[in-house]
Amino acid sequence: MAHITKALNKTDQSSLTPKSVLDDLVQSNKRFTENKLNTTDNKALVEQTTGGQFPKAVILSCIDSRVPVETVFDQAIGDVFVARVAGNFENTDILGSMEYSCKVAGSKLVLVLGHESCGAVSAACDGVELGNITAMLNNIQPAVTKSKTEVSGEHNSKNKTFVAKTVENNVKLTIERIREKSPILKEMEDAGEIAIVGGVYMLSTGKVELL
Repeated sequence: MAHITKALNKTDQSSLTPKSVLDDLVQSNKRFTENKLNTTDNKALVEQTTGGQFPKAVILSCIDSRVPVETVFDQAIGDVFVARVAGNFENTDILGSMEYSCKVAGSKLVLVLGHESCGAVSAACDGVELGNITAMLNNIQPAVTKSKTEVSGEHNSKNKTFVAKTVENNVKLTIERIREKSPILKEMEDAGEIAIVGGVYMLSTGKVELL
């Protein structure tokens, strides 16, 4: 544990690599699971970040209230960008946000974070149709289709193995689409400037399992 009094600055950010950022998030999540979170001087961090920000990563997460991203990765003010949408899929606005995070603001890592027992994924598995939720869940259907070829038994939310596989496939397919739809991020990844990775947060343990 440490007491954080200094926010990331441009020099700190420039010294980071995609691997060092990922390693840091893994270790930070380990602190969370062991209940050994850092303490922070939030007043100092607020003052230091008023004029600018230099986050190390951008994390695409589900909106689920049980997955408070900064907390499960033990991150403080100014450390990470976070984009959230039910089912943690990409769209034009999120892709633009990621491009800003990396190309403009200098972040070194894109992390797509799914989670165990995701309600949006379960609803997609069941083919739920309701208002704007219908269009939202369509973004997860490619993962449902893929999982049907990989998991036997019922292809609905009653089959926990099917849901878990769909959560995983949804993360992987989202990563594929990010690379396909964002030449900026793809070029940065190919040049070693950033990494695009995925993981699944386990509600039962608090651990993020990298894919």
